[in-house]
Formats: sequence, structure tokens, C-alpha cells
Amino acid sequence: MSRTSQGRSAGSPQVAVGEVAYLTVVTVNETGAFLDWGGPKDLLLPYGEQRFRPDPGKRVLIMVSEDAQGRPIASMRLDRFLRDVSEGLASGDRVELIIAERTDLGYKAVVDHRYWGLLYHDAVTQPLRRGQRLTGYVSRVRDDGRLDLALMPPGEARLDVVGDKVLAALRESGGYLPLSDKSPPEAIKARLGVSKSAFKQAIGRLYKRRQITIEESGIRRQFDEQSD
Repeated sequence: MSRTSQGRSAGSPQVAVGEVAYLTVVTVNETGAFLDWGGPKDLLLPYGEQRFRPDPGKRVLIMVSEDAQGRPIASMRLDRFLRDVSEGLASGDRVELIIAERTDLGYKAVVDHRYWGLLYHDAVTQPLRRGQRLTGYVSRVRDDGRLDLALMPPGEARLDVVGDKVLAALRESGGYLPLSDKSPPEAIKARLGVSKSAFKQAIGRLYKRRQITIEESGIRRQFDEQSD
């Protein structure tokens, strides 16, 4: 369970000190901008903590920190709080990601509210947007301690995740999916958000487990007497 989901009651802020969030600007005055963070009072984003002047109605990616008096404030200057070099993480670890921005190499993401990491374009299996929260995985810890990220777990666990996506899509479509090992990679990625290679391996496992049948133009969920 992430820290964001712990200890929050109705009317309490939805973000804690030390966490990154993508919040909406409510008002702007001579003090700074004020953000909706779910608490009884809006969260102050002082002018000195702004990278640009946000307008009301816009959303900004911020870290919740504290001022000299210990009061929570927001800061858009994430580099002051997040580190490039990670500690205690290893390849395959499951992490919480918040998408920060698109770069030439891929997507820069906040990892567990503590580090920066990078999702390379070829590791992206679904549309991503700034501020989006999602589960990710450490694909590699580089020699310099920086994190390369993935949206799928490594090894056998990856195929289980893809298999779950296939079964969910079959349920949504009434038990039949017009995708097969002959389908173009683009069609598979558009429908399931996975590569053709991962799809083929996953449906092979599902077929061996007798959860699906494979037809010429698609796959069909296999029901047994105990199925609903």
C-alpha cells in the first residue's frame, strides 16, 4: 500500500508532505497560487517555488514540502527533492510511477516520490500523460545508480500480467477477441497495450492451461462446467 492511501479520512488532504502530485490551481493572488489538494484549505504554491506562473484551472506537478514554520506548501522545483541516484532498488522491483514529462528518449517519471527514472519509448505499451499515476517496474539499475523503468514485470510475471489483460479483454468482448498470432503488432498494441511477442507467449500459456481456444482469426475464451 502506498503512503498516499494510508491514514486519509474524509476532508483530509489527499497528498502528504513528501509526496508528488498533479494538482489543479484554484486561485492566484499576490501570495502565490493555491491548489486543490483535498484538504479544508487550499495548498499554497509560493511564487518562489514556481517554475512558471500557472493560471487558475491549470494543473501543475508539485512536491508537498514544508515552510520554515512547518506548514505544508507546494513546490514545482522537483529537482530539489528528487534524486537521480537510487538506493535500495533492484531490477524487477515494483514501484509507483508518476509521469512528469516526455523527452527525446522516452518519459521521465517520479519513482516512489523519491527518485527520477526513465521509461524509454520502446518500453511504453500504452498512451501516457503528464501527472498519470501507474504501477511500474525497475528494468535496470544503471552503473551510475539511475533507474531504467518498465510497465511490465520481468520474466514469467510479465506473461501473467499480459495473460490477465487478454482474459479481461475477452470478458469485455463477450468471450471472443479478433486477435491472433497473425494480427499486426499495431492492432495488438492498440487493443491490449502489449507487444506482439508478449501476446503470442501469453496466449500460448493460456491455451496450454485450457483457458482459451485459438482460431484462425482470433481467440475465444474456453468455458467449462464451473465457469459462470
